[in-house]
Amino acid sequence: MKTITKLSAYTLEEKKSKFHAFLVPYEQFEDKLTELKKNHPKARHFVTAFRYLNEHKQIVEGSSDDGEPKGTSGKPTLKVLQGNDLINVAIITVRYFGGTLLGAGGLVRAYSDSANMAVANAEIIPYEENLEEIINVNYEQASRCEYLFKKYNIEVIDRNFLDGISYTIRGNKENLSKLRGEL
Repeated sequence: MKTITKLSAYTLEEKKSKFHAFLVPYEQFEDKLTELKKNHPKARHFVTAFRYLNEHKQIVEGSSDDGEPKGTSGKPTLKVLQGNDLINVAIITVRYFGGTLLGAGGLVRAYSDSANMAVANAEIIPYEENLEEIINVNYEQASRCEYLFKKYNIEVIDRNFLDGISYTIRGNKENLSKLRGEL
């Protein structure tokens, strides 16, 4: 599986209709959709598709045609995500109607092509599952731990100060292993 960490966009024009496709990390999906609806008040459709892993490591996916004829926009966009084996991502395609009907085949092609180009422009990376763990250190080790967290791109979720410091951290398996090796 693969994923992205930052937005990728592409604009396609087909018979004067404009299709603005935005590929975003899934955690930014709702905010980006709200922002696009605010910034594009004259757009006719906001077609979406998403894929993410839930807490049980199951793939959850969905799509919306947002008023386009059934099956001509959301599903083809979702198939682009599936075909590229992308996870924890969403695509939002903003369509401005150009006055010419494209027909079902034309819509499928336009939505698929704009999604494919947004994916082609993206910085795609291998998906790595992040794990959480708790480590306990004494106060003298705190500055070294903070340095190592940055060095190995480990996120500190929580800190508890008791007899020492209890860190709840999140990172990929490889970086957590490197961290343990240096502590």
